[in-house]
Amino acid sequence: MYQIALCDDEKTELDKTQAMLADYKKKHPEHEIASECFLDTEQLLERIREHGYLPDILLLDIYMPHKTGIYVAKELRRLGNECRIIFLTSSTEHALEAFGVNASQYLVKPIVKKRLFAALDGLMEEIAENRRRYLLLRIDGRLRRILVDHIVSCEAQGKRQCLHLADGSQEVLRMTINQLSEMLSGYEEFVKVGASYIVSLAHIDSLNAHDVCLDNGTSIYLPRGAYQPLRDKYFAYYCGGG
Repeated sequence: MYQIALCDDEKTELDKTQAMLADYKKKHPEHEIASECFLDTEQLLERIREHGYLPDILLLDIYMPHKTGIYVAKELRRLGNECRIIFLTSSTEHALEAFGVNASQYLVKPIVKKRLFAALDGLMEEIAENRRRYLLLRIDGRLRRILVDHIVSCEAQGKRQCLHLADGSQEVLRMTINQLSEMLSGYEEFVKVGASYIVSLAHIDSLNAHDVCLDNGTSIYLPRGAYQPLRDKYFAYYCGGG
């Protein structure tokens, strides 16, 4: 499922963009797309702030009353929202500002269907690739996406697993270490160490026969016989181009 939000204070322009998006959906039935329209930036921000709305792509007008599209983009980035933004505008003068908020595209009105479709094609491919680098995990009764690259290590605590992330935070999962290991089996950087740990080779700073030091400042004691296979996998991961 792809969530696409459209925000433009001019209803005629919003309707035109929505019609083009409908044509895009017909052209690409392989993509399951859900869309929502907003005529007001505050309505969009409230939906995101208060209701946890997470659009994958935002088609956003720049010139709007009260708060401009550039302001909205800055606020989204401040909130940690990384959605792809396609600015739709009648002027090129804000192109530099758009670059500053990591916008994906900057399309000048009147919007040409061919250019919009090309932009959506690229973003759909990018999102699909990134999703392959996420785990969907149930944490505290809610489903959350965890970026695989942010996982430093995992420590078994009975039938619970403590996930240590790159930003220093921890998340507790209600599953066995074997279940988590199976979920991570498609990613070459994860290695099970002994019976209690899974570590990411990408986050190892150093290792020796006694312990492995991770880039979050922690170290893990290596059980007997664990050093040699871990060292071999570590060398293979980096020297093999992993």
